[in-house]
Amino acid sequence: MGLDEGLRRLALGTLLAAYPGPVPPDWAVDLLAEGLAGHTLFGTNIHDPAQVAATTAALRAGRPDVLIAIDEEGGDVTRLAHATGSPYPGNAALGAVDDPTLTRQVYAAIGAELAALGINLDLAPTVDVNTADENPVIGTRSFGADPVRVAVHSAAAVVGLQSVGVAACAKHFPGHGATVADSHYELPTVDVPPAVLRERDLPPFAAVVDAGVRAVMTAHIRVPALTGDGPATFSRAVLVDLLRTEYGFTGAVITDALEMKGAALAAGGVGPAAVRALAAGADLLCIGAKVDADLVEHVVEEIVAALADGRLDRARVEEAAGRAAELAAWTGAAGAAAETPDGLGYAAALRAVRVEGDVTGLTAPLVVQVHTTSTIAEGRVPWGLGPHLAGAEVVRAVAGETDPDELRALAGDRPVVLVGRHLHRLPGARELVDALAATHRVTVVEMGWPGGWRPAGARAFVTTYGASHANGRAAAQVLGLAG
Repeated sequence: MGLDEGLRRLALGTLLAAYPGPVPPDWAVDLLAEGLAGHTLFGTNIHDPAQVAATTAALRAGRPDVLIAIDEEGGDVTRLAHATGSPYPGNAALGAVDDPTLTRQVYAAIGAELAALGINLDLAPTVDVNTADENPVIGTRSFGADPVRVAVHSAAAVVGLQSVGVAACAKHFPGHGATVADSHYELPTVDVPPAVLRERDLPPFAAVVDAGVRAVMTAHIRVPALTGDGPATFSRAVLVDLLRTEYGFTGAVITDALEMKGAALAAGGVGPAAVRALAAGADLLCIGAKVDADLVEHVVEEIVAALADGRLDRARVEEAAGRAAELAAWTGAAGAAAETPDGLGYAAALRAVRVEGDVTGLTAPLVVQVHTTSTIAEGRVPWGLGPHLAGAEVVRAVAGETDPDELRALAGDRPVVLVGRHLHRLPGARELVDALAATHRVTVVEMGWPGGWRPAGARAFVTTYGASHANGRAAAQVLGLAG
C-alpha cells in the first residue's frame, strides 16, 4: 500500500529540498505541486541572472507560494557570485567598519538582488559570535568576537534583508562561534553552562528576535548542559524552552542541512534526523545539497512512519508545516523595491581594510598567494588579489611544501606581497613568512580571520576581514597595486 496522501502532503510541507543542475528536473517541480515547502539553490544551480530568474519561475509554476532559499551571506559565502566572488564584503568586514547603517544597506542590496531573481528566503545572516580564533567554519562569516557589536549588526542585517521582502534566517542557534570543529564533518561540543551562552552567544539572537526575524536556523552542536549527547537541532530544551519560551521567537525554526555529519551521524541517517528535529520543535527541515527524488521520498516515509508509531505527534507536524506556510505567505506580502548605491559593496570593503606598518613603495612586487582549502559552507570561490592587479606577477605557493629559496630567487630585488587566508592556523605559513622576511621586504595580506598572530619580520600586515571580490579589490587599492 502507498502512503496516505494527506500525511504525505503534510510531511512534504516541512521540507526544503534541492536538486542538481541549472534546470529544475520534473520531479523537483512535481513535488512542489504535491506539497513540498521549497528548494534551496546552491552554486551548481546558478549560471547567470537570466537563468536564475527562469529557474524561480519554473519552480513557481509548481506552486506559487514556494519557498526558494539560498545561502547568500556576502563575503566568503556566495552562491549568486560563486564564479567570481561576491561584490559585497562579509560580516567580519562590516563588523570591523562598525557602521550599522552600512550593514543594513549592504543587506538590503543583497536582498534586492535576490528578490529581483525570485528568491524569497536568505539563509543569512550568520549571527554567531566568533570567540574561537581556530574556528574552522564561522570565522569571517561572523560580525566579530564582541557579543554587543555582533548583536547590533545582526539586527541591522535582518532589517535590511526583510525591508525588501526577503525573509532572513539568523544562524546558527544557540551559537557556533566558540567551536573548533566543523559540524559538516562531526558533532562539535560547546561544554559551557547556559549562563555563558546567555552572556556570550545568545545576545545576537535576542537582538534579531526583537528585530522581527522571520526564521532562525539550528546548529548541529552539542551543548551538554542543554542538549545531552545530541545536537541542538534535536533538543526541545534549545528550540522550545530557550528559543521560543525564553526569547519569544514566533517564526519558523529551520534546521541546518540534515545531511551534515553533526546531524546525520547523531541520528543514524537523514530520515531519522528529520523525525528527531521535528519532535524537538523544528519547522522546516533543510535536507541538504545532494538531494534527489528518492531521498525526499525516504524522508517523507520516515516522517509518516513516525506519525504512525507515536514518535511524532500529528499536531506537532501540522504546526511545523503551518509555520513554513506562514513564512512563504509573509514573503509574498512584504517588502518594497530598494535602490542600491553604485559601488556600495566595494566602498564598504575599502572601509574595512586595516593596515599595520608601511605599504608605500610596492612597485611591481612578486605576489605570493598561499593555497588554502575552502570549507563546504564557502565552496570553491575565486579569491585573492590577482584579478585586481596591474604590473605585478602572481605565483601560487603551498605552505610547508613550496621552497622559500625558489620564491626568493623568483622575487629577485622586488618586494614580496604574501596573500593568505587564516594564516595563523595554516601549517607552515608562519615559517614561510619568516623565511621570506629574512631577505626581502614582505607585506602580508590576511584575507581570512586574522587571529592574534602578527609576523615579526614583515614590513606590513594588512587585514581585509574577508576574501570576496570586493575585499580583493579593496586590498589592491590600499597597496597601490590596483589596475
